[in-house]
Amino acid sequence: MYQPTLWLHSWLRWVVLALAVLAVIKAIGGIGARRAWGPADDAAGKWFTIGMDVQFLVGLLLYGLLSPITRLAFADMGAAMRDSALRFWAVEHFLVMVLALAFAHVGRARARRGTTDASRFRTAAVFYGLSLVAMLAAIPWPFMANARPLLRLE
Repeated sequence: MYQPTLWLHSWLRWVVLALAVLAVIKAIGGIGARRAWGPADDAAGKWFTIGMDVQFLVGLLLYGLLSPITRLAFADMGAAMRDSALRFWAVEHFLVMVLALAFAHVGRARARRGTTDASRFRTAAVFYGLSLVAMLAAIPWPFMANARPLLRLE
């Protein structure tokens, strides 16, 4: 179960990143064009947060049940905190992604309740942008110490 779930989590990252970029571009475009907030703008935020939720649930399944890495870290958290690789998977990746999820949800909720179109776009741009930056910081890119492949094929 671990490998297929890890594969799914790896591929979903690209979907979520694409949805995040789309939501940020729509928000910034709305600011620049000074246009009215419309259903497509709301849909961009909705699909981004749905994508984040699905990715988070798959990640939680890995984190809490399937991953041998987090299982090892949970067995001795003191030792895990001294090991940068274990600390990344047990604490850093998880917490930053929770923060990214929170930014996405707060941004969507606040944008939907915005009183003007400009404030809706501005709120969406800021919070979706923060979410995107947090995700980019916590993804284990190939050039990082805790590297994972860009495209998991197995």
